[in-house]
Amino acid sequence: MSFREIAVTIRAVNHASAEFSRIQTDAEALATRVKNLGAAIAGIGAAGTAVGYIANQFGLLNDAQARVFNSATMVVSVMGMFMRTSAGVAVAQKVYSAATAAAAVVQNSLNISFATFLALTGVGVAVIVAAAAAMYSFANSMNNATSSVQNFNTAAVDIPTRARSVTRAGEEELYRRGVE
Repeated sequence: MSFREIAVTIRAVNHASAEFSRIQTDAEALATRVKNLGAAIAGIGAAGTAVGYIANQFGLLNDAQARVFNSATMVVSVMGMFMRTSAGVAVAQKVYSAATAAAAVVQNSLNISFATFLALTGVGVAVIVAAAAAMYSFANSMNNATSSVQNFNTAAVDIPTRARSVTRAGEEELYRRGVE
């Protein structure tokens, strides 16, 4: 391995290390946010349970309604507490990673469809230009052919019939009769 290859490898590792550090910082920030969100959700769930208990005491909710309400708020509390654990953070990071991957797939699909649109638009324009050029060429050829036939007919009228080497059917008979 040459010194230059070693230097390039070291630079690549240094750039990769910086990116890995940035990813680690982002992951730690996400973990902190998820834990804070989990604490807030757990607090909302606990507050909801207290509200359900008080509402039952004042007769705003009957016992069955209070049980359903308290069960729902306890589920919210449990979800919040789960989010505060490292397993909850890992799940949140996996969901975030999956969402990011899905967004990348969607973005790539949009890029591919846009590139296809541009390519087909370019091909469509090229086909239209080629068709216009072909029509111009055909029209030009037809104009030249028409002009040539007109010139021939004009010249053929001026030349007497007996001087022409090509005679049309029936002209010999007219020539014998003396009609030109």
